[in-house]
Amino acid sequence: MDSQGSDLNIEVIRPTGLTGLGDPADILARIDAAVGDADDIPGKRAAAVAIIGAARDKVRAQIAEWFGKHPFDAAPAVAAYTDLADALVGLVRDVALRHLAPGHARADDFAIIAVGGYGRAEMAPHSDIDLLFLVSPAMQAEAEKVVEAMLYVFWDLKLKVGHATRTIRDCLKFGREDYTIRTALLEHRYITGNRALADELQTRLRRELFKGTESDFIEAKLIERGERHKKQGGQRYVLEPNVKEGKGGLRDLQSLYWIDKYVHGVDRAVELIKQGVVTEGEYATFRAAETFLLSVRCHMHLLTGRETDQLTFDMQVEVASRMGYVDHDGRRAVEHFMQDYFRHATAVGELTRIFLTDLEDQHVKSEPMLTRFFARKKKVREPFTVENNRIDIISPKKFLANRLNFLLVFEEVVRTGYHMHPNVMRLIAANLHMIDDKLRRDEAANQIFLDLLLKHGNPERALRHMNELGVLAAFLPEFAPIVAMMQFNMYHHYTVDEHIIQCISTLAQIERGELLEELPVASRILKEGVNRKVIYLAVLLHDIGKGRDEDHSVLGAKIARQVAPRFGLTEEEAETVEWLVRFHLLMSDTAQKR
Repeated sequence: MDSQGSDLNIEVIRPTGLTGLGDPADILARIDAAVGDADDIPGKRAAAVAIIGAARDKVRAQIAEWFGKHPFDAAPAVAAYTDLADALVGLVRDVALRHLAPGHARADDFAIIAVGGYGRAEMAPHSDIDLLFLVSPAMQAEAEKVVEAMLYVFWDLKLKVGHATRTIRDCLKFGREDYTIRTALLEHRYITGNRALADELQTRLRRELFKGTESDFIEAKLIERGERHKKQGGQRYVLEPNVKEGKGGLRDLQSLYWIDKYVHGVDRAVELIKQGVVTEGEYATFRAAETFLLSVRCHMHLLTGRETDQLTFDMQVEVASRMGYVDHDGRRAVEHFMQDYFRHATAVGELTRIFLTDLEDQHVKSEPMLTRFFARKKKVREPFTVENNRIDIISPKKFLANRLNFLLVFEEVVRTGYHMHPNVMRLIAANLHMIDDKLRRDEAANQIFLDLLLKHGNPERALRHMNELGVLAAFLPEFAPIVAMMQFNMYHHYTVDEHIIQCISTLAQIERGELLEELPVASRILKEGVNRKVIYLAVLLHDIGKGRDEDHSVLGAKIARQVAPRFGLTEEEAETVEWLVRFHLLMSDTAQKR
């Protein structure tokens, strides 16, 4: 059996004694003896299931005990669960051939292949076992009798098994028609049976299905990713995130796996460093995120006894406890745990966006020639240029020569409407250390930041992009503690930083007159005129004191008083910002309850 892990999964050492089911020959001998006393197929199956189930439960308990002692070390646990599934599949196949469907197909008449997450060797405690039974046309009918017998055993073992029995011709046909099937075939892994048949499938998939269709596949996966994020709420910072399907979750990592393998044919992600597709730092980020997210998912499965992906408030408390988080610095253990979660999700989301945008530039079909000919391109200022309708840089040297460019690039983004090129995103992420106190005190830099809030009509876009790339916390260090900070209560649906950005967005909508019906009073007040610098800065800073022992409105007011002069506010304006932050809770209470 082949238990090679996915190209993203960390290379692991299996926990001692937790591989497979122990001695398969011994288990099979005990099954042989037990089924000999049964007169019919259901009786034989029941005897086999009792022995297999007991062996399976023993190993599951051992893995769970080991993982409880190593709560952040998902990779060996996931590998052990994969080995267990492989052993179960092989054992059930042998039982079916010998006792439940004898006289039909032989072991080498068909191949059993893992697909989906099982194909990646990425098995949480209660993940589905997705199987492809690969047959030759001549043996299909006989093999299906063995497959049916196997499925009854799996069902009696209470295992969730996805399955298909197909010829190689079927695989190619259905793979051409359906990207979901094509993706499952992409990450297939041989388990047992006819190896030559499995090798032929691998060769023909690459030659007849994958080759020359890279652009179509990437385009389909980009669309699928966008739809998945929209379905999950469209935000990375939803406070009850879906660990698998949510933005910055495991499925985003898997998208990289699929595209890497489809385009580059790699077996391990580490190969992409040599190819220059990802940097060593990006690879380390993905490894760390994968380990953390898989650990969380394994704990969720063990807590519920079933496949679970939605990290609810109740479960967050339990998972935080299992992973060893404790209360400290005035914040609950669960809040520290979820801040780590959202920081990993942020890193995954941003680096995935860089990676996929880069691939899209290289492989996705360009717009038709006539569209490009008649399109009017907006001009950008040096050291920026436009490449494939994205803001790029003339050279890294020119960009880094003027540190104001770390802010000016966002001004170009909101001014022109172009997206940022992955070259720029990577350069910024790699040089955040250049955003230092000298730049923070620079009047021109602070004016650019203030213009991003006040001048272009879409401050949300600039702030969110700055936040995701780490620029916001670097330029405004007082903001750093609240990045990815969750608020464990029923009143907030997003992390503190996301809540602030959405507040800024709502303020801008009111000012643009887009919420006249919903908020007529606020719309009238803003139309009549207020000090925009004061109101925008107060909204930006209103929750900046969260997460400390002190009342966040009191601490936030102190921080606001220190920050406001940096942005050129007068003494009176700074005092007003401080006052607004200090009493924003009273204002909320008055507005909602009095």
